[in-house]
Amino acid sequence: MKKIILLGDTGFVGRNIAQIFRENNVNFVGVSRKTNVDLRDPIATRLFFKKEKPDIIVNCAAHVGSLNYVTEQAAAVIIDNSRMIISIYEAITEVCHEAIVINPIANCAYPANAELYSEDHWLDGPLHRSVLSFGSTRRFLWAVGESFYMQYGIRSIYLFVPNMYGQYESTDPNKAHALNAIIAKFVKAQEENKDVEIWGTGVAIREWLYALDFGRIVFQIIQNPTMLNLNEPINIAQNFGLSIKDLVEIMKTNFPDFKGNIKWNKAMPDGASKKVMDDHKFKKYFPDFKFTPFEEGIKNTISYYKSLYPY
Repeated sequence: MKKIILLGDTGFVGRNIAQIFRENNVNFVGVSRKTNVDLRDPIATRLFFKKEKPDIIVNCAAHVGSLNYVTEQAAAVIIDNSRMIISIYEAITEVCHEAIVINPIANCAYPANAELYSEDHWLDGPLHRSVLSFGSTRRFLWAVGESFYMQYGIRSIYLFVPNMYGQYESTDPNKAHALNAIIAKFVKAQEENKDVEIWGTGVAIREWLYALDFGRIVFQIIQNPTMLNLNEPINIAQNFGLSIKDLVEIMKTNFPDFKGNIKWNKAMPDGASKKVMDDHKFKKYFPDFKFTPFEEGIKNTISYYKSLYPY
C-alpha cells in the first residue's frame, strides 16, 4: 500500500480530492494549518514528513483568493507560497526522496497574452499583472520541482488547471473563485430579494473545471503515477470557455425567483481577456475521461451554497 499525504486537505480543492479518495477507499493523511502543521515552517514540515514517510504527496497547499485578494495581499501571497514550496521540497529531499509529488498549477501561470493555453508555450511571456503574486509562485513551484529533480532526483507531476468551481469553496467573494462567488451572490440575493453585484465588465472568458472531476483525475493518477511523462506538464483541459456575461445569463435560468438587478462593478479587474486551455495532450493521456456536464456541476454547486445559507 502506498502512503499518501494530501497537503491543503481543508481547502477548496483539497476537500474535493479528499471526498473522491474517501469514496474510493483511498487511505491518506491530510495536513494543513488546521491540523497544526504550518507548511511555511521548514522544521515542522520536515518533522511531519519524517513521521509519515509518504510515497505520494498531493500538493494542494496554497495561499490564494480572488483577483482582488491576490492584488491587495500580494506580498503575503508571494511570501507564504514561496516559503511553503521550499519547505516542502527540502523536507522531501531530506526524509522521503523517493516520494512523487503531484502539483496542481493554476493556469494563471500562463502568459497574459496567450490566446490558447498550450503546454509547449506556457513560459513564452510575462504574467498578467492582476495575478502576478500568485501566478509567479506557480512558475516558481515548477522551477523548484525541476531543480530538485535535476540535483536530487525528486519526481514531480504538474497538472495545469483552469478555474475550478464546486462545493467546499468560501462564501466570501474576495476569497472564492469567480464562478463560485457568482453562485454564492445569486443564492444570497434570491433569498434576500436584493441585487447582485458582478465584478468587472463581464467580457473575460474562462474555462471551468468541476473540482470533483479534478479529484477523479488525481485518483486515476495515483493508481499509476508513472502514467505521465514526469517532466511534461499537462493541461486538465476541455478547450472550451465562457464569458462572465455568459455565466450571469446561466445563473438567471437557474434562479427563476431572482427579481433583483445585475450591477456591474467595472472598477474591479477583469484579469486576462481569455483563458482557454489546449486539450490535445489531455486527450492523449486520459482518452476515456468524462467531465461532469456543466449544467449538472452548476446545479450541484447551487445546492451546496443553498445548504450554507444564511451567510
